[in-house]
Amino acid sequence: MGFHSFNRRFVAGLALTGFMLAAAGCQSSDNGILGFGKKDTTPPPPPDPKIVASQLLAYCPKVTVRDGTAFFNTYAKAAPAPRKKKGAAAQDAPPAPDAAAAPQDNSANVIYQASISDLTRDCSRANGQLSMKIAVAGRIVPGPKFAPGTITMPIRVAVMHGTDVLYSQLHQYQVQVTDPSVATQFVFTDSNVVVPEPSAADYQAYAGYDETTPKATDKSKKTTHRKKVATTN
Repeated sequence: MGFHSFNRRFVAGLALTGFMLAAAGCQSSDNGILGFGKKDTTPPPPPDPKIVASQLLAYCPKVTVRDGTAFFNTYAKAAPAPRKKKGAAAQDAPPAPDAAAAPQDNSANVIYQASISDLTRDCSRANGQLSMKIAVAGRIVPGPKFAPGTITMPIRVAVMHGTDVLYSQLHQYQVQVTDPSVATQFVFTDSNVVVPEPSAADYQAYAGYDETTPKATDKSKKTTHRKKVATTN
């Protein structure tokens, strides 16, 4: 009897061991032998951030101020420098200080200082074109040399697509300033910005002061060349 019970326990143990080995083999089959059949745990790449049609219809290019174009200062002409003395007295006079050594203080000659404080825009679409209304808000601070009257500020509005200029217009915007003791607020609006309708959200609009206007040529300084007439003997 003891022998038979031992055999039954032995056979049951073998069966249990075979089951555990089979289960372990099934669990390890996911990794496979030599890497074959291994599961890819790498997360899938993010989807391509393509803009849908509804988002593109609601797209209105952002308008910003380029560096160095948010301020516009005007100065009165400085008084002419005194003429140098002639003769021996001029030789004994100490040399004038180098102008490049110390920066010149022009604060006393400021007529007014203008600055841009806020920008906004509005967009509409029609006939394959994008129309924009770009508004610029700012203020004008009179300086020591200011006199009440009308001032003119050069404000440029532009729309870019990469390096391509789609729209660029320089406006000579005039503001009436009557009280030199307080700052004057102003709002300028360019309602004529029209560019091709974008196919992606990659337009950029700019607004700011532009002092690089070409100077008009003085026609009065043109020289005339007279032809010489040969003399006859």
